[in-house]
Amino acid sequence: MLTDEQLHRYADVLIWGLKTARSRPFRKQDIILIRYEYPGIRLVEILYDKLILSGYNPIPRLGMSVPMEKSFYHQSNAAQLTFISPGEKELYERLNGSIYVNAPESITHLQTVDPKRIGKAVVARKFLRDIMTSREEQGELGWTLCVYPTGELAQHARMTLEEYEMQIIRACYLDHPDPIAQWQGVYKKANIIKKWLNSLDIQTFHIESEQTDLIITPGKKRKWIGVTGHNIPSFELFISPDWRGTQGIYFADQPSYRSGNYVKNIRLEFNQGKVVNVAAENGQEFILKQLAMDHGANRVGEFSLTDKRFSRIDRFMASTLFDENFGGQNGNCHIAVGASYSDTYDGNPAELTPKTKQHLGFNDSALHWDLVNTESKQVSAHLTNGSRIMIYQDGEFCHV
Repeated sequence: MLTDEQLHRYADVLIWGLKTARSRPFRKQDIILIRYEYPGIRLVEILYDKLILSGYNPIPRLGMSVPMEKSFYHQSNAAQLTFISPGEKELYERLNGSIYVNAPESITHLQTVDPKRIGKAVVARKFLRDIMTSREEQGELGWTLCVYPTGELAQHARMTLEEYEMQIIRACYLDHPDPIAQWQGVYKKANIIKKWLNSLDIQTFHIESEQTDLIITPGKKRKWIGVTGHNIPSFELFISPDWRGTQGIYFADQPSYRSGNYVKNIRLEFNQGKVVNVAAENGQEFILKQLAMDHGANRVGEFSLTDKRFSRIDRFMASTLFDENFGGQNGNCHIAVGASYSDTYDGNPAELTPKTKQHLGFNDSALHWDLVNTESKQVSAHLTNGSRIMIYQDGEFCHV
């Protein structure tokens, strides 16, 4: 088990992430939602105490147990699947912060549920995420999330619980007496690389590895972001590209668990921005249903790169939060199919309208699914002046 000292450090890092993720300072009496699963209760208790002492109004919300979630997705009728409890919309319209402590007791219990039923429930709640996005664009909301180690996660990652805990301790710098100082160091180094990337007038990116040959088009009015406090840990730098310019083959060699389903070795073929062919060693039928969730689910919403010099994660963790920040020998790149991030807009996100987003090629979907490639790769940038430069090679950004 993580010691109380380590849990206090974890809580401090999460609050640092929450404050860093919000563009405006928090104020006394701000409302902060804490969503969690029961195994993470001790971390939540510490978080709650720190937020109360800071003058905020934390609202703890325990997630459904495994039997409850199975009952909901197996037994609900159509109206129950899309039911939104009274007051939910009003709460989200007033939220100033959100922290999610992911501590799953099972990650496979929904594998027998028709993905269309899960998709229907997700789509019905999308408007709540849209409210949060709008509040974030206006500087009124910050959010972050983390993983609390459980035996279920360790088992599916093929580790002992002690090994899994050590990955979290190292990745989040909980083995340092001042982990926030470590995060601030990563934050500063990431800002240097982002400034360099954003200074380039890039027309397209070309991602090449043994099994990937993909063109990504950043589009107009874009900027690279990352290490913003939104996720703990987070080492990735990313952009939400113009989905219409995606062309070629992308291969995700890293496994993924989603909605109780295990997928592995996914091959996606894009043509004119949309997935036109799918192949997978495991989970192909599930993938097809996910990509049919709504009109934007088969388009790219994010393109990301992680520098192995930043990330201390070197094992598959059976958790997207950690797996999308994998360092290891080659670093990683990943794309997310589905929703894009409006904070990659190079301007005032509060000025974005649905029509403007559509015009700029920001993708809209209830889905956001990160698919990770850990192969040795190179990423080149083709500039508008006709030249080509290497921006990422052997797991590292080329800019020092």
